[in-house]
Amino acid sequence: MSERLKPGDTAPAFSLQDADGKEVSLAEHLGRKVIVYFYPAALTPGCTKQACDFTDNLDVLAQAGYDVLGISPDKPEKLGKFREKENLKVTLLADPDKEVLTAYGAFGEKTMYGKTVTGVIRSTVVVDEQGRIEHAFYNVKATGHVAKLIRDLGV
Repeated sequence: MSERLKPGDTAPAFSLQDADGKEVSLAEHLGRKVIVYFYPAALTPGCTKQACDFTDNLDVLAQAGYDVLGISPDKPEKLGKFREKENLKVTLLADPDKEVLTAYGAFGEKTMYGKTVTGVIRSTVVVDEQGRIEHAFYNVKATGHVAKLIRDLGV
């Protein structure tokens, strides 16, 4: 099981493909705050709700100085279909090898329907302008999480 990040930790660097196959790195966002959220699978009900909530609040978050990146183990092609079907504006990144998910503590053992399974742990990490972890939320709920995050960040 991967180690969970804590405030003050250096955010693990990454470079992943977006829904169009273009490389996007965390380093490109230095100087801005970044909300990095990890979700299990595109085109599923909970993940769709969460991605739509981020899309609906993207302008509010951007005005407060936050960029938003969503990361899942899906391939870029599936992310493209997800973006088109749901009209998403959030930058979606593909981590099929689960290396970034693991580095951020968002992949490992979790309880699902009373059973212990290994998979993506729905998580949100806020990275500050210098690339340090400001907040790390694990085992978040898909519904209502974005509203709670906005409240917690004082946006």
